[in-house]
Amino acid sequence: MRFFHFVMKRFLIIVAMLATVNAYAQLNMTEEGRKLMLADYAITNLYVDSVDESSIVEAGIRAMIEKLDPHSSYMTPAEVKEMSENLDGNFDGIGIQFTMLRDTAYVLQTISGGPSEKCGIAAGDKIVFINDTLVAGKGMNASDIKNKLRGKRGTTVNLLVKRGGEQSLLPFKITRDQIPLYSVDAAYMVDKRIGYVKISRFAATTFEEFIEEVVRMIRFKRMKSLIIDLQGNGGGYMSAATHIANMLLDKGELIVYTEGRKSPRSEERAADRGLFRDGKLVILVDENSASASEILAGAVQDWDRGVIVGRRTFGKGLVQRPIQMPDGSMIKLTTARYYTPTGRSIQRPYDKGNKAYGMDLIERYNHGEMVSADSIRLDDSLKYYTFKNKRTVYGGGGIMPDCFIPLDTTRYSDFHRDIIAKGVLPRVATDYVEANRKTLTDTYKKEETFIEEFDVDNMLIDALCKAAEKENIAVAEEQLHRSLPLIKLQLKAMIGREIFDSSTFFKITNSANDALQRAIEIISNDEEYNSLLGVKQGK
Repeated sequence: MRFFHFVMKRFLIIVAMLATVNAYAQLNMTEEGRKLMLADYAITNLYVDSVDESSIVEAGIRAMIEKLDPHSSYMTPAEVKEMSENLDGNFDGIGIQFTMLRDTAYVLQTISGGPSEKCGIAAGDKIVFINDTLVAGKGMNASDIKNKLRGKRGTTVNLLVKRGGEQSLLPFKITRDQIPLYSVDAAYMVDKRIGYVKISRFAATTFEEFIEEVVRMIRFKRMKSLIIDLQGNGGGYMSAATHIANMLLDKGELIVYTEGRKSPRSEERAADRGLFRDGKLVILVDENSASASEILAGAVQDWDRGVIVGRRTFGKGLVQRPIQMPDGSMIKLTTARYYTPTGRSIQRPYDKGNKAYGMDLIERYNHGEMVSADSIRLDDSLKYYTFKNKRTVYGGGGIMPDCFIPLDTTRYSDFHRDIIAKGVLPRVATDYVEANRKTLTDTYKKEETFIEEFDVDNMLIDALCKAAEKENIAVAEEQLHRSLPLIKLQLKAMIGREIFDSSTFFKITNSANDALQRAIEIISNDEEYNSLLGVKQGK
């Protein structure tokens, strides 16, 4: 009798499975799709042990996507939320920038106009309690602290902070609000007529930030030429890049187009005459400039609008369409490719698999591309010509600069790499500011004074070496000597950022930015600027 019930139960399950398959067939699902659904149904209902169906489905999705291209991906609900915050340009929180220093959240600066600034939180404060929970010295990481500080706008969070020489903890009740995330890290005049804008990523607010800074420099600083720094900019929203391109190009000029197997050609053109169409323009790029950065650089290059300076860009030119899942997760599925106005594909090849694709930058370095333009491999079959001056440009992946800047490896060492990787350098800078904040702010009331007069002395370098030894980093004299100018520059920049803001950091480090210094030379020399753009004499 038991055997009969066992057989009947299995029979009914099989009937249900067949019914499910027939239902999917009526939805015009492919044979492979029905096979996948049947496999999931069978595992869930027939497998010997209980299974977590959610984890199996998730693993299946990830495995399928891995068989596609390097940029299609699956994101959990938490990853989707974090991505949205980074690109939407705002989140709900209390408005501070902090770093973890010996298991304690240390306030670097408050965001101007944000809830923390209004309540009196100050740079240098150490967060000890969050809502009666001790968070200092508990081994929490930055993500743990961030999650406790963020929350729905209008809600409150109670903090107890340790400030300087105060004996007791200071209480603060802060009402959370919308906090902006800026993508323009710095904007200033590098000389009396050349403006500089550093864009870290292309977010929802990037165009508005960019416009505000460019208009300010044109109106109040009489800017005539512009340098846009996209070094290290991994992309973001394409619309932000095309809006900026619209400022630089003439009405009707093609900015970018996309096309795919199931996606017909779609074009983006400049809508009107741009705000900055006539002044000299240089765009800085490197091997970490990708996607939207390459779209902007490619459009400027193809129309002979400006000079591209740096190293060959990353080569990410695949269009991802977001597909929302019911649980808040997302599949970012590649549906088309980006092409520059001349028809160049931005995407570099990935036919050798995702692992080889991921090693491409290392391979570029190993065969000398980062240090010598002569080592760059160019395919004559992928030769294109710019629209106005008929200069030769190349497709096949990434944007090749008009002026190559080699990677300066002379200042780097294993010692420098280790103090960066283990967070020693920023920690020493933070410790120094914490111990000397009043003296620093009294001495350097203006940013310009700090940049001109502050010097990283031997005592600070000694403190750095002692901190390195505590992290079991060997202090080799030759390596320290080789990296010392870079270490001093970065320490000064980090200290300046904590006293003033992020633009101070770039004003200091840019003194050693070879691409920027070369760009200034090019803009200042009419003959060289025109030569790089292929402008014929007398034109």
